[in-house]
Amino acid sequence: MPGTNLTREEAQERARLLTVDAYEIDLDLSGAQEGGTYRSVTTVRFDSAEAGAESFIDLVAPAVHEVVLNGEPLDASTAFRDSRIALPGLLRGPNELKVVAECSYTNTGEGLHRFVDPVDEQVYLYTQFEVPDARRVFASFEQPDLKATFRFTVTAPAGWTVISNSPTPEPHDNVWSFAPTPRISTYITALIAGPYHAVHSSYEKDGQSVPLGIYCRPSLAEYLDADEIFAVTRQGFDWFQEKFDYAYPFAKYDQLFVPEFNAGAMENAGAVTIRDQYVFRSKVTDASYEVRAETILHELAHMWFGDLVTMEWWNDLWLNESFATYTSIACQADAVGSKWPHSWTTFANSMKTWAYRQDQLPSTHPIMADITDLDDVLVNFDGITYAKGASVLKQLVAYVGTDAFFEGVQAYFKAHAFGNTRLSDLLGALEKTSGRDLRTWSKAWLETAGINILRPEVETDANGHVTSFTVLQEAPALPAGAKGEPTLRPHRIAIGCYDLDADGKLVRTDRIELDVDGERTAVPFPKGTARPAVILLNDDDLSYAKVRLDEESLRVVTEHLGDFAESLPRALCWASAWDMTRDGELATRDYLSLVLSGIGKESDIGVVQSLHRQVKLALDLYAAPQTREGALNQWTDATLAHLRAAEPGSDHQLAWARAFAATARNPQQLDLLQSLLNGSEAVEGLAVDTELRWTFVERLAAAGLLDEEEIAAEYERDRTAAGERHAAAARAAQPSEEAKAEAWASVVESDKLPNSLQEAVITGFVQTDQRELLAPYAGKYFAAVKEVWETRSHEMAQQIAVGLYPALQVSRETLDATDAWLASAEPSAALRRLMSESRAGVERALKAQAADAAAATA
Repeated sequence: MPGTNLTREEAQERARLLTVDAYEIDLDLSGAQEGGTYRSVTTVRFDSAEAGAESFIDLVAPAVHEVVLNGEPLDASTAFRDSRIALPGLLRGPNELKVVAECSYTNTGEGLHRFVDPVDEQVYLYTQFEVPDARRVFASFEQPDLKATFRFTVTAPAGWTVISNSPTPEPHDNVWSFAPTPRISTYITALIAGPYHAVHSSYEKDGQSVPLGIYCRPSLAEYLDADEIFAVTRQGFDWFQEKFDYAYPFAKYDQLFVPEFNAGAMENAGAVTIRDQYVFRSKVTDASYEVRAETILHELAHMWFGDLVTMEWWNDLWLNESFATYTSIACQADAVGSKWPHSWTTFANSMKTWAYRQDQLPSTHPIMADITDLDDVLVNFDGITYAKGASVLKQLVAYVGTDAFFEGVQAYFKAHAFGNTRLSDLLGALEKTSGRDLRTWSKAWLETAGINILRPEVETDANGHVTSFTVLQEAPALPAGAKGEPTLRPHRIAIGCYDLDADGKLVRTDRIELDVDGERTAVPFPKGTARPAVILLNDDDLSYAKVRLDEESLRVVTEHLGDFAESLPRALCWASAWDMTRDGELATRDYLSLVLSGIGKESDIGVVQSLHRQVKLALDLYAAPQTREGALNQWTDATLAHLRAAEPGSDHQLAWARAFAATARNPQQLDLLQSLLNGSEAVEGLAVDTELRWTFVERLAAAGLLDEEEIAAEYERDRTAAGERHAAAARAAQPSEEAKAEAWASVVESDKLPNSLQEAVITGFVQTDQRELLAPYAGKYFAAVKEVWETRSHEMAQQIAVGLYPALQVSRETLDATDAWLASAEPSAALRRLMSESRAGVERALKAQAADAAAATA
């Protein structure tokens, strides 16, 4: 269809016809302080393979003033339609196009985002172009395989700094003229402008010198730990350049912490943008630093995989993101001097949990998804694209061997530098270096959907010696509505054998690595060997599969989960228990008991915080309604006990304080929150700093204990962009019909809020202990969501479609209402997908609640 979409077939035809040489882009941002629109002039030189051919260039703009093709003016009023400018009568060989347009600043985090800092009232700009939003700033052939060079010239207000992909020049009369970039794709070009604070350094090694820059708003400068960020960056440079055997391919490397960013970060070539919540204003746990480091390394990996060598079309988006995810975590795990050698534990506990959840939704799809148009890819930044893909790459590395894998990657970069590729190009390189035929592997792992389950089948004699050991593989039916067939896959796994030592620790006494294929795989286990206390399939987390424990192992793990000497097997068992809870195989009450018995021994703070989130989710959605309040009270009592017992000033103390605040409910608990907030009571070592104050404020507001005046007073203490978001969430969290109506109207009935405030209001609006108050909004949601989808930008519409779906109304009525809407509303494919995913969450919660109710009456 015409409009803002672009189909794969259109992109293929345009790539067949055109070769793009260079862009010259002139932007006048001198009026940015006032907002509105800005002048954009694009000159692009390209070749056509055919004389007289027709094509088009992409542009999203309120007005086009001038279109000149090969020196001939075109009628802009007829040439510009539905985000496209028609290009008729192309010359065979070189062509030149000039487009003069009026483009808009945005407040949605797409295109050229404009933000006013309430601290200094200055404007800060940045671009976000992935997937198709360079066309919001300049006329462009908006597809990844039409690479070109880009030369930006920017007129900016006096006193500003302008940063782009090329090194920052000295301005002349407030005009910044950048050198042309190497050949890159449109979506990784970038422009960041404003009175940003900067810290500069360099990466120096063996005669190589790469300028490094870190930027943030001046109001965050006091919190910017630049030395720590530079240290992680240098670690990445060392590791990636060694593993890839290819020098960093751009002239400099800037990292810019920008406001109101929708994603975690974006891999613009040489000018990475990162959400500025990663500049920590208050104490955070080490888990937050680990996540930030992974984000930094993920984007740095993209400089090679994604920017230097780019996918031809978005079918291979998964490879782009999965490679960056896999290598960033591998870098954290084994780089010299790494602070996070247990990063694979974090991956198993968080990223793979995301993947398993995504892979059991009706929207599950092969890792190599069939992306037919831009609408498809916009909803495909999911747990399969990132986490399952990275898990499968880890499996591939185990399958071909680490050395062969990186040798293939090195050949791939050298062969395709500054070009475009398909998956087959990488697999071909890996086949050469490993000697493995990867076609069968690719078909099983990349071209099929769904997840496998691995179970141990262990038989012993009267003396407890193992007589047979088999790994059983299942391929469960795909969720209703999902495309494809269940598939058994080849798995390279390790099997860990664990026994209790004299200190009561579960330690690994043996490890068996083998290929599992088909329904049954015999394990070579020496006859006469005593059965281990715990047999853990997929130890070391080499493969991607749901793992179950045999009866004896489950009994020992239930009693001793916190006693594993190493963090990774603990994380794998925690993940298995959580997955069983989601599947209704383990009652929520039993999951709570398991966590309460083991979490006090869990040393990994990331795992502890993940368990906090999972318990809260299980109690809110998976607990039987008749037992929920009792379970929540039991959990809240435990959070307070752990808070009081935690080492003063420790990460665990902070994590337990947040967990307590998230669920505090009775008058005594809420009184404690108020006392901690006003300083009349203290917990030794717990600093109630800015962010923790807001955590308390938002919970107290949701409990009806803070009014508008008190929220406003809290905002006066923290009159910043972050404070504005927190205050908006607190107002929306209040348990009154008036507060809910106002919040709903500000998001659904108006489009004035910027992306970050819209997100904050939605977060505050949806309170798990306000189900009755929120119930009337289910009908309002179904009445409004299609119009919202059709009239808002993608990011804003998706926030509303997902965030305001009545997920707390866990009932058959919600399923029926969703089904009726899906049958009658004729939604786009992207909106249909999001709605079916939300419906699946309610269906799963109903199943889990039934299992919990059955356990309660057993």
